Amino acid sequence: MDTTAAGPATDPAGRTGPRRGTRVPAALASGLLLAGVSVVAGCRAADRDGVTPVPQLLAFLPWLLVPAGLALLLAAFARWRPGLVWALAVLGTLAWYLEPYGRTGEPAGNAVAALRVLTSNVQFGGGTGALVTAIRRERPDVVFVEECEYTCQARLVRTFGARLPHRSAVEAGGSEGSLILSRFPLTRTPPVPGTLGMPGAVADVGGHAVRLQLAHPMPPLPGGLGPWREELGALRDHAARNRGRSTVVAGDFNASQDHAAFRRILDAGLLDGARLSGSPRTPSWPARTAPRFGAQIDHVLVSADFSARGARFLHLAGTDHRALVVDLTLHRRG
Repeated sequence: MDTTAAGPATDPAGRTGPRRGTRVPAALASGLLLAGVSVVAGCRAADRDGVTPVPQLLAFLPWLLVPAGLALLLAAFARWRPGLVWALAVLGTLAWYLEPYGRTGEPAGNAVAALRVLTSNVQFGGGTGALVTAIRRERPDVVFVEECEYTCQARLVRTFGARLPHRSAVEAGGSEGSLILSRFPLTRTPPVPGTLGMPGAVADVGGHAVRLQLAHPMPPLPGGLGPWREELGALRDHAARNRGRSTVVAGDFNASQDHAAFRRILDAGLLDGARLSGSPRTPSWPARTAPRFGAQIDHVLVSADFSARGARFLHLAGTDHRALVVDLTLHRRG
């Protein structure tokens, strides 16, 4: 009876290592991981959102470092040199695009007004009660509420009718209803066209006209990327039309800075308030796993005559999004 234990394989030079029977599956697994991550990283590098499942995965681009790192370890275990080079290239590409996107910088003009903005997707109205508490605590000057159906709107208007008496809304049920509440007088503007309600208004902020626009494009659903692209494009067109004007666009964009369609909104002349405040990748969705894991798809975007500080993400019961609060300062244009 042979009692010799099976040990590691030894090559002709006397070196030991994993047997070929384990190296081949490791190399195969490494290649599969790298192939999937490479497609997503390649679309990011090419400034394109691609097709399903690329747009969905792009939202979680920083987290793709995990499968890419695992692929590197598997390639090293398998002694697969091309895989090692491939994995290092993918990791380098991902690391490069972790740099926050968008311009920063302080406006040159003197400060003329300060306002606190809060945006929250209350998930079919389920987070309305928690939002009421947050508004009382945070005392925002302007509130953008997505998926705020009839009962949500009625409660918010009734509760804050004295402190936030001005509003612009798309009144609808389910996820289609949206509401802007404001301490400042509002003149309503036509909503941005979309499947979900995206109302707008012009606020009189201490004698300065500030265009307010709620953002809530369709999510990038598999088989339904067309509406997502078109509605993000409509928000980009809105930003382009108002370039040079004081503007705040806030809401659930269903897109992160790693989506080309969202970056084009920034390129139309807007800055990301969370980026200006030093929180460019803090996850806002899904709330259940944030901030440990998730994507920042809720944003407050502003024109270049705003500075931003103190972006904070708030957990609210009853919704799968975290609310976002940003303190803004409007500056006189030079």
